[in-house]
Amino acid sequence: MADLTQLTAWRDALMAARYQGIRTVEYDGKRVTYASDAEMAAALGDLNRQITGTTARIAVVRIQSSKGL
Repeated sequence: MADLTQLTAWRDALMAARYQGIRTVEYDGKRVTYASDAEMAAALGDLNRQITGTTARIAVVRIQSSKGL
């Protein structure tokens, strides 16, 4: 799996291309051509889920202790 910086760079490149109406994205020397805007949106959704998954934090910590009695 890619690290957070790489995922963010891919997402930014894809978003910039999508907003400009370009279907071909090039990053890290690789070129990807998307067939439709829906395909690009699905790829963006997947990247956002991966980014959220790497930055997820623990919301609740429960501590249980006893005196040993």
